[in-house]
Amino acid sequence: MALYLSEIVSVSGKPGLHKLVGKRSNGLIVESLDGTKKRFPTNLTQKVSFLSDISMYTYDGDEQLADILVTLNDKVKGGLELVTKKSSAEEVKSFFRNVLENYDEDQVYNSDIIKLASWYTILKDHVDFSQLVEAEESADTKKAKSTVKKQATKKPTAKSAPKAQSRAKGGVKKTGNLKAG
Repeated sequence: MALYLSEIVSVSGKPGLHKLVGKRSNGLIVESLDGTKKRFPTNLTQKVSFLSDISMYTYDGDEQLADILVTLNDKVKGGLELVTKKSSAEEVKSFFRNVLENYDEDQVYNSDIIKLASWYTILKDHVDFSQLVEAEESADTKKAKSTVKKQATKKPTAKSAPKAQSRAKGGVKKTGNLKAG
């Protein structure tokens, strides 16, 4: 079964990529995609990034990760070799210019490109690149429709009365506006 990028996460402090398998009140439950199938919970202090939300800087704006992965897959099938940590800086830049020629060299670091190549190596066994972009757009459309439906069925809630201003030590009012005197 092919996965969507919206089901795959990168967890700070943990190598590799992980599949979302559950949610809990204070984090997520994820399973590694490295073959060990090891499951672990994330906590609120760990940064979790869904691959569907990631993009890379170009001189024209941003390029979604799904689009970059599809292009990378086509190039690799055409004979392009992936870069590794041992590749020189110029090899890394040259590699990525073949994949995304207008990427912003000042904002996309070599470490980002090497991470992209390692993610591709992991994802090629779990994702159908030929249907990746259409599948992600379809999943995003379903999510947006679900959100709109939920908002339409929500009952309006009564707003609470404004809170009285509290006084800090020394009798100074806490306000959000400071005026020059």
